[in-house]
Amino acid sequence: MEIPYVVVIILFCLGMYTIITKKNLIKIVIGVTIVESSLILLLMLVGYIPGGTAPILDKGYELVVDPIPQALALTTIVIGGSVTAVMLAMVIKVHKRYRTLNIDEIRKLRG
Repeated sequence: MEIPYVVVIILFCLGMYTIITKKNLIKIVIGVTIVESSLILLLMLVGYIPGGTAPILDKGYELVVDPIPQALALTTIVIGGSVTAVMLAMVIKVHKRYRTLNIDEIRKLRG
């Protein structure tokens, strides 16, 4: 297994660990962002070809990089930024209502 794939696995596991174990909503949002970053890195690794060039068709290159994973990664970055902004806006609304970001305390206040 190559090192970049190991980094993807470590980042994904770190993000999932953060989402599952932390009680603070901001830390959970950070965990979701880490998972998203690991998936973007995976998309970049899938499309990478060592020694490949940009897919410009006017020259006689034999080894070109696939542009589809790069386009998907850019789309993922834009959507991920929007989702993160919405999550943070929701965290602000929760904090204004319950005066805490701890999930356990919010559950007690709701029940």
